[in-house]
Amino acid sequence: MATSDRQQGWYKSSFSANGRNCVEVRIMPDGAVAVRDTKDQAGPALVFTQTEWAAFLAGAQQGEFDLA
Repeated sequence: MATSDRQQGWYKSSFSANGRNCVEVRIMPDGAVAVRDTKDQAGPALVFTQTEWAAFLAGAQQGEFDLA
């Protein structure tokens, strides 16, 4: 999915088989990243700066959040 497509709305991972127990992400026009619960689409969203989001993704890729 191209970045311009993502800016149009919310999306979730292609690994989300049933789409019910996951989060959705939206790239905001200013580059910030919003995250919300799929089950509560009218509820609040957490908003992260590009730097915060990049740090989270790097940590996840390096196993920082893996349970021992």
